[in-house]
Amino acid sequence: MKIFEGNLSAADKRFGIVISRFNEFLTKNLLEGAIDCLRRHGAKEEDIDIAWVPGAFEIGFAARKMAAMKKYSAIICLGVILRGATPHFEYVAGQVTRILGQINSEGLVPVVSGIIIADNIEQATERAGTKMGNKGWSAALSAIEMANINQILK
Repeated sequence: MKIFEGNLSAADKRFGIVISRFNEFLTKNLLEGAIDCLRRHGAKEEDIDIAWVPGAFEIGFAARKMAAMKKYSAIICLGVILRGATPHFEYVAGQVTRILGQINSEGLVPVVSGIIIADNIEQATERAGTKMGNKGWSAALSAIEMANINQILK
């Protein structure tokens, strides 16, 4: 039996971060968490590139472009999608999830979702750095592990 596991070292790896400006009062916390995690695990600031996009719907476009560049060990996608009074929430959340899964299945580079999909602002705030942790941090940690597993499986 052979077991493959990625480690949690970000040293000598490059990371792309795609982040939504919409709900920036929350997404900036996700970004801070992701950068903190990457740095604590050995990534250098010059090995982290950040692409700001207008909203969650545009995250997939930038993530695909970054993946096509073939210079990143992993791509971290950060955003907040809040339920509103219209079905717009379902369409955006579904589309973003689908496109990130599609990019991931192409196998160029691991793409990790740090996108909060919540019913209300309280739920989102809890996941953006208060009592439920920071989804940006956990997405970065997953990206580090996936970058390493990708290296092992090449």
